[in-house]
Amino acid sequence: MGKGHAMTSDDSTSVEAGFGSASFWEPRHLAPSAWREHAPFGYWLISATRPRTIVELGTHNGFSFFVFAEAVKRLGLGTRLFAIDSWQGDDQAGFYGEDVYQSVVRIASKDYADSTELIRSYFSDAVSRFEDGSIDLLHIDGRHGYEDVREDFETYRPKLSSRAVVVFHDTHEFQPTFGVHKFWGELSLTAPSFEFHHGHGLGVLAFGAEVPREVREFLAAGAADPVRMRRAYEVRGAEVSALFAQGEHLTELEKENANLRHELLWRDAALGQSRAELDQVRASTSWRLTAPLRFVGRKLRRSN
Repeated sequence: MGKGHAMTSDDSTSVEAGFGSASFWEPRHLAPSAWREHAPFGYWLISATRPRTIVELGTHNGFSFFVFAEAVKRLGLGTRLFAIDSWQGDDQAGFYGEDVYQSVVRIASKDYADSTELIRSYFSDAVSRFEDGSIDLLHIDGRHGYEDVREDFETYRPKLSSRAVVVFHDTHEFQPTFGVHKFWGELSLTAPSFEFHHGHGLGVLAFGAEVPREVREFLAAGAADPVRMRRAYEVRGAEVSALFAQGEHLTELEKENANLRHELLWRDAALGQSRAELDQVRASTSWRLTAPLRFVGRKLRRSN
């Protein structure tokens, strides 16, 4: 548990080598995103790291950013989250209009005003806003060329804390103009790391020398059985992605109504997990797949 954070009800649920109750949370805000299948891991990562400062380089419509923000809110953390983006798009991901930025502003101000800040800027211009050694979680998802992602990492490297975890999206994307996989292949050899292959790939790097114990256990479990760890989150990510597939062909009014229904359901679920809900989690495909990982996690803890 991170220093300075009050104990919450979620602390009673142990984190089992990279998979826990937070992995079964569902996104509060539905939006198209290449990151959607990583929402379960994003929730777990915040519960495991309890970061003081999160910085995201490349936010677009805010899906990943609001996954982090929602986890912070549910856990009752005092975390500050910063989203840095020009909100113009680029020649790789495509350009888009002002409505995307305004949508992110509306959600941030409505649900996460106390914890989030949107910085409309180029990454290199915003780096001076952060003190050296102050960022506990850095998410890099900007331009995807090799030189671009390397520059983003090196620019923010001095700002990373001794507890820092760095997450890279699109590590398993091999289009001609994408070089994240190449940079990740080099960087992942320099520190403990793990890579998910689904959802275009997500690389997790334990940059700091004092990363939280739960992250170390996750990386050890992933190294012991990477196929099973990847499969567990791929299955859970597919379950989350199915929520979006149901609404892709709806009219705008139907989407608005679906979001409203989802919001009401989320509010009911957020009141707390009943015993029946926990039994349902344990009976799920994802929970069965991760049983060996939880066993490895318990053995690791007993051996420490």
